[in-house]
Amino acid sequence: MIDKSNRHTKSNRQTRAQNESTITLSKFVKMLDEKLINLLKNQPKSMAIAELIHDVEKSSTIQLSDSIDLLTGVWELRWSSASQPWLKQADWLENLQVLDPANGRGMNLLKLAGPLGTAAAVTVEAELCLEGANRVGVRFRRGGWRGPSLPGGRRLELFKTVNQSFPAWLDITALTNDLRICRGNAGTVFALLKRHDKSVSDFL
Repeated sequence: MIDKSNRHTKSNRQTRAQNESTITLSKFVKMLDEKLINLLKNQPKSMAIAELIHDVEKSSTIQLSDSIDLLTGVWELRWSSASQPWLKQADWLENLQVLDPANGRGMNLLKLAGPLGTAAAVTVEAELCLEGANRVGVRFRRGGWRGPSLPGGRRLELFKTVNQSFPAWLDITALTNDLRICRGNAGTVFALLKRHDKSVSDFL
C-alpha cells in the first residue's frame, strides 16, 4: 500500500528546496550587481571590476526581446577593456551612449564634465536594429560637433556623413535598469551605468 501522505510531504520538501535555491541565487546575483555598480560609481579604475564583470555575465539570464525597455535610456561608460583613451573613464569627461531601440536610433556623445559640457560635444549618430537574441546591430550615419541649444529649439551643429565599411554590433551580456554590460564587434567589453537624471529626448 502506497503512503500518499509521505509522497506529498517529499514533494513539498523538494518544491520548498527549489524555491529556496532560486531565492538564494537571486540574492547572489543582486549582490554581484550591487557590488559592481558601487565600484563603477566610486572606483572605476579598480582591478576587481574585470572579474566582477565576468561573474555578472555568467549569472545573467538576459533575453533582450523581453527587456528592450531596460535598454532604452542614457548610459554612461564607466569601464572598458579598450586601450584608447577616449574609451577609458576619466573624471573630466562624460562618455555617454543614448539608446532608443524602439525607434532604431542611437548616439555616442563625448563631452567635458560639468557646466562646460553644455557648450560642445563630439557626437556620432547611428541606426540600431535587433539582430538575434541579445545583439544590437549598429550602423553609423553621421558624426561631428554638437554645439549648444539656441532659442527656438535650434542647435549649432557641424556634422558629416560617416561611411561605415564594416558591420558593427553590441552583444548585450547583462542588463538591469541600472547596469549594462556589452561586448562590441572588436571584442571590447564595456560596462555602463544608466543616467536616470537624463532622458533620450534630451539628445534625440
